[in-house]
Amino acid sequence: MEVRVFVLFLMRLGKVTRSKAVLLLMLVLMPPLAIAQEQAQTPLAPADAPLIQPEVERKEIIDAKIDTEDFELGFFGGLYSTEDFGTNSVVGATFAFHVTEDFFFQLAAAETETQKSSVERLGFFNILSDDERTLQYYSISVGYNILPGEAFVTSNWAFYTAFYLIGGIGNTHFAGQDNFTANFGAGFRFVATDWMAFHVDMRDHIFDLDILGEEQTTHNLELSMGITFFF
Repeated sequence: MEVRVFVLFLMRLGKVTRSKAVLLLMLVLMPPLAIAQEQAQTPLAPADAPLIQPEVERKEIIDAKIDTEDFELGFFGGLYSTEDFGTNSVVGATFAFHVTEDFFFQLAAAETETQKSSVERLGFFNILSDDERTLQYYSISVGYNILPGEAFVTSNWAFYTAFYLIGGIGNTHFAGQDNFTANFGAGFRFVATDWMAFHVDMRDHIFDLDILGEEQTTHNLELSMGITFFF
């Protein structure tokens, strides 16, 4: 407004002609008009739009390739220490049902041979016949996964693992006798693929044994490694 008044004032004084006044007004008013037009063409941002747009890099998530089968069949071998009858190799089989991610039931059966007892090694007499030296057991146990986790071989390659506690009851056939047996121990499971796993187990089999007319409670330790298959 002040510029137009000034131009009209110059025209009255005869300093500029009409044509020059019009040209001067156009030169003065063109920049504000161009700025106003540019602002009109620029879309207004919403009132609630963030001032800074975050650039989040989204990572692709790959689901674990572990099947949902609840049954597990396996075979194992290791060492079985029969109290006062030496330590010998043991072989057996297991069948497990996983009730939940934490609890599972397991059936187990195994067999081992025993050595001569300390009395027999002294050379007095033989307590057992050859057939009676075979020890067989079966049990039903309940296991609980206390430390489930993952083992990382590389930064992009991991395997599911779990430490578990296990205990149960069963029967041990040894020295011509069938003895009620309680077992408890712990193990480690390493899931190599979606259908196969490796196990390391440590158990204590406790049962009463009467061979020389005096019943004794025996602790028989077992250390084994095995392979299982999910289906």
